[in-house]
Amino acid sequence: MADMFKLKVITPDRNFYEGEVSMVEMTGTEGDMGIYKNHVPMTVILAPGILKIHEESGVRKAALHSGFVEILPEKVTILAEAVEWPDEIDKKRAEEAKIRAERRLSDKTGGIDIARAEVALKRALTRLEVAK
Repeated sequence: MADMFKLKVITPDRNFYEGEVSMVEMTGTEGDMGIYKNHVPMTVILAPGILKIHEESGVRKAALHSGFVEILPEKVTILAEAVEWPDEIDKKRAEEAKIRAERRLSDKTGGIDIARAEVALKRALTRLEVAK
């Protein structure tokens, strides 16, 4: 059995997850990261991506839509804007959001917020990846 540590995932409207895990993987603004017990303490800004929670029974995946993570040697706390389990994702809505974001990014007339459209596209793609 791997060394376990406490993981807590909190959103503004609920305690999404709380339990003992052997590893957690997520996407920070600087890239993907994996955390094990006894990691060096740090705080990281999270970007939209797949949250992978490694439990004794297997790996659970969720769509994480940005936030912050506090990493301590014995505990990791994620404060997320939103997190969704696969069965909570509306695939049709995610596909429509993907199409809208792609349309905005391909619009050459200007006047759009490219960074915002890129984040919207990343969120939609993450939802679709987790939901399949």
